[in-house]
Amino acid sequence: MISVKNVTLAYGKRVLFDEVNLNFVKGNCYGVIGANGAGKSTFLKIVSGEIEPNKGVVEIGKGERMSFLKQNQFEFDEQTVLNTVLMGHKMMMDVMQKKDAIYLNPDATEDDYMKASELEAEFGEMGGYTAESDAATLLGSLGVKELYHQSLMKDIPGNLKVRVLLAQALFGNPDILLLDEPTNGLDIETISWLENFLADYENIVLVVSHDRHFLDAVCTHVADVDRSKIKIFTGNYTFWYESSQLMARQINDKNKKTEEKRQALLDFIARFSANASKSKQATSRKKALEKLTIEDIQPSNRKYPGIIFQPLREVGNQILNVENLSKTVDGRLLFDKVSFSVNKGEKIAFLSRDPLAVTNFFDIINNIGKADKGKFEWGTTITKAYLPIENNEFFTEGLTLMDWLRQFVPAHVTDADEPFLRGFLGKMLFSGDDIMKKTNVLSGGEKVRCMISRMMLQNPNLIVLDQPTNHLDLESIQSFNEGCQNFPGIVLLTSHDHTFMQTVATRVIELTPKGMIDRLTTFDDYLEDERVKQLREEMYS
Repeated sequence: MISVKNVTLAYGKRVLFDEVNLNFVKGNCYGVIGANGAGKSTFLKIVSGEIEPNKGVVEIGKGERMSFLKQNQFEFDEQTVLNTVLMGHKMMMDVMQKKDAIYLNPDATEDDYMKASELEAEFGEMGGYTAESDAATLLGSLGVKELYHQSLMKDIPGNLKVRVLLAQALFGNPDILLLDEPTNGLDIETISWLENFLADYENIVLVVSHDRHFLDAVCTHVADVDRSKIKIFTGNYTFWYESSQLMARQINDKNKKTEEKRQALLDFIARFSANASKSKQATSRKKALEKLTIEDIQPSNRKYPGIIFQPLREVGNQILNVENLSKTVDGRLLFDKVSFSVNKGEKIAFLSRDPLAVTNFFDIINNIGKADKGKFEWGTTITKAYLPIENNEFFTEGLTLMDWLRQFVPAHVTDADEPFLRGFLGKMLFSGDDIMKKTNVLSGGEKVRCMISRMMLQNPNLIVLDQPTNHLDLESIQSFNEGCQNFPGIVLLTSHDHTFMQTVATRVIELTPKGMIDRLTTFDDYLEDERVKQLREEMYS
């Protein structure tokens, strides 16, 4: 168990945590959520002992081993990949070094050898004799091939370093597992493996992630960091979000009787409990929800942006025609023979195993990049807005937010006065004196929110989104997701956010070096289709 007692942490006048008291118990996975800057990662560092609070203590069970996913990719540069994973079990490595030191000592006594014998037994109980094969199996599950296992960490590709560090954190079945953004840099298949691994994990897990599908798949509880406090709620992220929204609506509904409101909440809990019984973590989730009382549900204090795209006109019959597009970068063929047409009402998810492929494709159809061959044509009724993955070029001048947004006012807007522009910024939670903030000091999340304000201002009937959730907090991601679901126009989208792709897309197009795969289906059904799986392997082989 982890006991957090009266933990307080402040940096100057900024109070991150104020008298936080919590217990985390075995068998549960806690999703630590909160706005950007609320202190989620800092809290994990307090629990791990990396940061000492101003006041209060964190206590863990006697003899329990804690593992923390490290994001420093350079810390183990001089270690082999396999040794880096083994170092995740520090207690086992310490025992191994002690016994090996005795055997290497030419002056070792009989008592020393007796001690070595005890250490051998301890080493065996910790799984030391199968440690290397266990570590190799774990690496393989995370997509790190055997040919890299004896390589130095500094010599392997960056995307593999992330996986090795994850393997290090998971190795040896730690009693307490702390994970800070564990899905960063992982592909769909590896994330799915990690979801299944954690769903079956019987110890304590605390995880910070902006991936809602991942949180829903692994979490039994949500630890909500808000206003210097942390509260634990039963259920996964979607249960927390929908129940808190429902409670807020019930409180505001003056016309509904108390008993009717109560019954609506009970029905909601029952529905989620039934769904939980079908999930990987069936037992723990169902038990947790069955113990839940209505009093445990509270309305959220969070502010959610208002992301609403309102087209100036409806799209016509001709939207986008793409013919035989191909693109190579630095001798690497990203995609070839890409041909398709976009139809009315479609919301299309684009994906590729090469992250550069979709970005280059989106740049080409937005006249930012050029194809090696092929052509494309937009319909005359299309008014599009593009959210690129990189936005630094939009923020080179130190303009105020108000002046920055003013430069993107479209021709059809004749009266873009301050209240008009303030309305668009206000929807993205820039209020009061925020509008006088200079754009060259904005955080990554603030820049993306500015870009979304710019998109809404354009009244598009087609939006192109390249990794739209990058840098955003969960509140902005949730609002963006719902805004795209409700948008009456066309959406062309690629995202690492599984839930975003699944809930928005009605069609999936995958770009590969040997052509494209095009299916009228949801994202989940696409990934689960056995014929598609076989075709994908052929296209990338």
